[in-house]
Amino acid sequence: MVLNEAATAVDDDAQEDATIAGLVANGRAAMAAFADAGQEAVNDAVTALAWAIYEPQRARELAEIAVRDTGLGNVEDKITKNRRKTFGTLRDLLRESAKTVGIIEELPDRGLVKYAKPVGVVAAVCPSTNPAATPVNKSMLAVKGRNAIILAPSPAGLSATSRVAGMMRDELARAGHPKDLVQVLPRVSKSLTQKLMDASDLVVVTGSQDNVRRAYSSGKPAIGVGLGNAPVIIDETADFADAAAKIRLSKTFDNATSCSSENAIIIVDSAYDAAIAALEAEGGYLADPAEKRKIQDSLWVNGKLNRHMIAKDPEIFAEMAGLPEESRKAKFFLVEEAGAGKDYPFSGEKLSLALTIYRAKDFDHAIEVVRDILAYQGAGHSCGLHSTSEENIRKLAAELDVVRVLVNQAHAIGNGGSFDNGLNFTLSMGCGTWGGNSITENLNYRNFINITHLSTVIPDETPTEENLFGAYFARHGQ
Repeated sequence: MVLNEAATAVDDDAQEDATIAGLVANGRAAMAAFADAGQEAVNDAVTALAWAIYEPQRARELAEIAVRDTGLGNVEDKITKNRRKTFGTLRDLLRESAKTVGIIEELPDRGLVKYAKPVGVVAAVCPSTNPAATPVNKSMLAVKGRNAIILAPSPAGLSATSRVAGMMRDELARAGHPKDLVQVLPRVSKSLTQKLMDASDLVVVTGSQDNVRRAYSSGKPAIGVGLGNAPVIIDETADFADAAAKIRLSKTFDNATSCSSENAIIIVDSAYDAAIAALEAEGGYLADPAEKRKIQDSLWVNGKLNRHMIAKDPEIFAEMAGLPEESRKAKFFLVEEAGAGKDYPFSGEKLSLALTIYRAKDFDHAIEVVRDILAYQGAGHSCGLHSTSEENIRKLAAELDVVRVLVNQAHAIGNGGSFDNGLNFTLSMGCGTWGGNSITENLNYRNFINITHLSTVIPDETPTEENLFGAYFARHGQ
């Protein structure tokens, strides 16, 4: 019996090796066929990928599959995400400045000419929260650099990711491009995903921190993204009605599946009552201490988030938490908290319609609360501020170690790129070394190209020692 089990394990391992070898070989062959594509042809292929999910019927079909299989979010918002994120990403990738073929920059004064080259076969690990939109987003970015990409779905997202991969492949073929530029793992297993990462040229991971750590240990260049847990400050200069409307829009979008969804609101003392009133007017339900305990006991089971409550509609959330009948019409749920860390679970990411509220003595105290929250969960990711004080805006950005600070915006909508801010559209957001990541930006096409630097001779620029050390010697002596 033991021998039979061992033999089966060996056979399974060999089969997985063959599966990955075949996928990678197909990807390299597709890249070879696409190697001479000019920028216009590359942009055409990227547009084909976008149309694969942007087309309204497909966007709806994929949203319905995602919600059905993962139980996360809601169909209408998933449709919006499938289309809006794709549309915005396509805009970014079709800009004239987004060059990825041949010469992309010339610096005559420096004697430099820069040539873009592919990075190779990309392994892309995708999350269950966005099992259709994220695969398309990553595929567009990868193909923009003339790379092939192999998608590794989450267990719950397998059907949606496989379906959208098929749509992308069909659309590539229809437009006359190699369909194997996009492939997907045929099944989900940790070992198969690990073998894919080990065999690829670049690993890009959105999802669990366990996957991020395994990508970094694969021995291949890897781009991982950090944990979201966005805290947002409201100061006394804010437009409270505007702030509350944006927070409600962001918090309730797709039932808070976004890593950029507000998880905590820190309100300065002088603005507290007015801000709470504005949040309640937008459909926020303020839980009393007993109701807070009910929510906590329901939302966390044995220290882990309850999958039956995360990313669910407000009626389901309220019912499962045992909240009173009047709460069933709420759109989101406010829970007051005073501390941060493992003893204060509401200070962490909740992936649900629970929104933690903190009362800060003043703006400096609010910054300290944000720092404490991010130190517990969400290091480096992002924070926000509703304010008209330029001093507070600049102070927050200068003092906090985060990649993105959003001002007067719906955080979940603006953080991954928006048509009214300058951030590029993405569904994968780097958190810098603060969050254990290698990038401090929104994932974009530049992360998917290598650059050859052609260097030619320029006039000699050797400085004198006086040029470089003169000021230092004047201050400190030689």
